[in-house]
Amino acid sequence: MPLSEEKQKILDTIVDFDNQIDQMHVQFHKYHTQETKIRPDWARLESKLRGFSRKKIFDIQISGQLDRVLYKFQNRKKIWLSWTE
Repeated sequence: MPLSEEKQKILDTIVDFDNQIDQMHVQFHKYHTQETKIRPDWARLESKLRGFSRKKIFDIQISGQLDRVLYKFQNRKKIWLSWTE
């Protein structure tokens, strides 16, 4: 069963957030190992995620994907903050 355009757009956005989290993890690792002196802006990504997560998603599978990405962000955020201490 094909996804509607709206559902596909939401799913694409969730996948994009997942990729952004992975990219930010790489950037934080470079910051932690002092390959770069620029600290990544995790707060901006968190703000975007929070704003997006407030949308009503009625598809349980897509909602589950969003929950997975939000959980992944929170776990990575703990790692990032421990690296900056």
